[in-house]
Amino acid sequence: MYQQMIFVNLAVNDLDASKKFFTELGYEINKQFSDENCASIVISDTIVAMIMTKQRYADFTNKEIADSTKTSEVLLCLSAESREKVDELVERALAAGGSPSGETQDHGFMYGRAFDDPDGHTWEIMWMDPAAVEG
Repeated sequence: MYQQMIFVNLAVNDLDASKKFFTELGYEINKQFSDENCASIVISDTIVAMIMTKQRYADFTNKEIADSTKTSEVLLCLSAESREKVDELVERALAAGGSPSGETQDHGFMYGRAFDDPDGHTWEIMWMDPAAVEG
């Protein structure tokens, strides 16, 4: 079966700082699709974040580039395999220079936390009890 991929393109202020942030979260950079203007951050086999300088990002749109520290252009949500993995990833993000975003959401069967990366993009990390999904 074909596995559709998603490439999330994000404008960043400081490419080197953003690369450092995401590698500190445990993600790898695919050097084949990276250069001095962008970096390909491999989140999973089917999810890639393309972080780009604002100049490079502007090559792909005629729209004004949002200031993600002041406006929300997208909410990114990643699944986690457990509540502990949610906490682990968010704590690594905070230690690497991210900032907390919103309140912890604990509904028993679903648990999530969020952080803003150094450029203000909001990343939600969520776990849902597999039994609740099946039921």
